[in-house]
Amino acid sequence: MMKGEKKNIVIGVTGGIAVYKSLDVISKLKKKDFQIKVIMTKAAAEFVTPLSFQTLSQNIVNIDMFCEPEAWDIQHISLAKEADLMAIIPATANIIGKVSNGIADDLLTTTIMATKAPVVFAPAMNTNMYNNPIVQDNINRLRKLGYEFIEPSTGKLACGDVGTGKLENTDSIVQVIESMLYDIKDLKGKKVVVTAGPTREDLDPVRYITNKSSGKMGYAVAEEARDRGAEVTLISGPTNIKVPFGVNFIGVSTNEEMLDAVLKDFDKQDIIIKAAAVCDYKPKSYSDKKIKKNENEFLLPLIKDIDILKRLGQLKDKQILVGFAAESNDLIENAEKKLKAKNLDYIVANDITGSDIGFSSDDNKVTILFNNGDKVSLDKMNKRQVARRIFDIIMSR
Repeated sequence: MMKGEKKNIVIGVTGGIAVYKSLDVISKLKKKDFQIKVIMTKAAAEFVTPLSFQTLSQNIVNIDMFCEPEAWDIQHISLAKEADLMAIIPATANIIGKVSNGIADDLLTTTIMATKAPVVFAPAMNTNMYNNPIVQDNINRLRKLGYEFIEPSTGKLACGDVGTGKLENTDSIVQVIESMLYDIKDLKGKKVVVTAGPTREDLDPVRYITNKSSGKMGYAVAEEARDRGAEVTLISGPTNIKVPFGVNFIGVSTNEEMLDAVLKDFDKQDIIIKAAAVCDYKPKSYSDKKIKKNENEFLLPLIKDIDILKRLGQLKDKQILVGFAAESNDLIENAEKKLKAKNLDYIVANDITGSDIGFSSDDNKVTILFNNGDKVSLDKMNKRQVARRIFDIIMSR
């Protein structure tokens, strides 16, 4: 959100057993300083009382299109105009079918029809209903018209069936809404590739060499690019981080696998940000049997692995190429050498010796160097804020 500016979200609540989870969504959105107004269908009010939604949203809950108005406003028109976004949580097969077929017979459906704001549906229903071809046809029709959907998750449903149809978890729903309302959309139409995490090089069937990269910086960069409207491909080595929604995710293990993934559609990309910490060396030979320990010293011959960033620097044409330099000493000097040697447009230099800004930290303190000799030093901030500043600089130039 823009500073000092509250975004207005109209939450539509329909009659399904997952209604209570929409209360959690509203609570979390309020904590993020969004303005919330709620429209409930009469069926939804059979599951949870309007008072609960009124208390959490801190606004009157709207149900009946023909109730006595508090002010001279036609409700469905005023709510439609106020909305920066409408979210239908949960979205039943009924509401999806009505909107898909242009039916506007209550306050919620008429408001959806009247708004020019983005509308996102979070379906929740029995798995057989969700997979019914009629429901899927309605969903696909709405998607083609520009409506968004938050896919339901898979698991045991309230009715006892197991399958797809559970309302997506509330944290993920909130993240999707935040992304849709992100205040900067300057990457619309752009294709961005981000690499993240470590790579691994196998020594034998049970051992490998790797590094301490957590992947947090690269994932933050991918999320920032996604929220700014880019089509994002995230190529990641092994991490413990949940895959962000809305990105094309490619999981890799080795240096060679990462290179192949980056090169696949390299000529179609606009921005490549190499935040991954790839192994510079790999074992000279691989043992297909577990290497047994003995009393003698164990020597491990290593050979230089592929320099992915240098290869991309040689191949790049119109693409903007950004590298990272994780250094323990001579930070700026080493970063400048890497910037020139690998033909980068920018390099993000960070000192890995600080315990509060190291590989596994949520924060970072970096200096961004430009290929024209300029540089910008950033104070310590969380990695998502660093990612935002990186794209601010790229897009401003």
